[in-house]
Amino acid sequence: MNQLKKLPAEWEKQSFLQLTFPHPKSDWYYLLNEVSSCFAEIIETAARFQDVLLVCDDIKRVKSYFKTTQNIFFTDTESNDTWTRDHGGITVLENNKAVIHDYIFNGWGNKFDAQLDNQITKKLFKKRVFKNADLISSDFVLEGGSIESDGKGTVLTTTACLLSKYRNEHLSKSQIEQVFKTDFGCERILWLENGYLAGDDTDSHIDTLARFCDENTIAYAGCNNQNDEHFEALQKMKVELGNFKNFNGSPYKLVELPFPDDCYDYDGNRLPATYANFTIINEAVLVPIYGLPQDKPSLEILQGCFPGKEIIGINCRVLIEQHGSLHCVTMQFPDQVKLNKEILTKNE
Repeated sequence: MNQLKKLPAEWEKQSFLQLTFPHPKSDWYYLLNEVSSCFAEIIETAARFQDVLLVCDDIKRVKSYFKTTQNIFFTDTESNDTWTRDHGGITVLENNKAVIHDYIFNGWGNKFDAQLDNQITKKLFKKRVFKNADLISSDFVLEGGSIESDGKGTVLTTTACLLSKYRNEHLSKSQIEQVFKTDFGCERILWLENGYLAGDDTDSHIDTLARFCDENTIAYAGCNNQNDEHFEALQKMKVELGNFKNFNGSPYKLVELPFPDDCYDYDGNRLPATYANFTIINEAVLVPIYGLPQDKPSLEILQGCFPGKEIIGINCRVLIEQHGSLHCVTMQFPDQVKLNKEILTKNE
């Protein structure tokens, strides 16, 4: 691994978690109270362990959803939607100095309007929300949900997303790898060619399919029902994962997560429920659950993956109505980045 640059693993010590709160002009307008309550639970739970930065349209309105705002810091900034994992900055450490990369977010390949979301990180820097961090803006299209890092120079991703037509069409696979090596200091890119979720808008983000739990362990979405439309693709993905080697050249320990029972929206469209979309924070792992029989065994399995952390299930059934889940709405920042709390508190 390039010792000068490092893309931290999610389990490394964090300073804060960033989210963007739903608002009446977002696609959540018809479920606003329900989804806002879900967001408030995620945020209040995370704030038990670390600071949370909350981007919102109206601080007074948003505060009304919270029982407590301890360790929660609010900033008013316009947004299209709520998927902070994909429009949030991606932090790289250079000689242990934080550099936040602001990539282009184009609504998952121009599927949705994302002009406001694409400006959020720049606006936060202009407001001096972050301390001890530099900003690098890029014309490369990249969403945080499309990459996983082991913190040791390995990036895990999918060809379906990174090589899709409307992201970086002018770049070849090897050129995209070079961007990762240059920006992240990584040495290995593991490409998954199989795996998808019905109802997913992201072209198979890795954070819905397979996740590093530590540098030697990958938890992944399994499917053992031969009659399910996901069976073939996820079985092939399992084989691919089994062929990958860690940075020491040994096979990864693979941990299969149960596949949730089918979830559908009001129009009968299948929704992309997955237990792989968990968020790792300091001393805890927040796991999406859906009110299904697979919830409990999934929590128990993940407890085995994170023996030193508290495993907390949060009902995210409403989140998948807009085709994302818990990890999709969060972005972590490593300990080297600090919030400018004086400005944030003053601006409230």
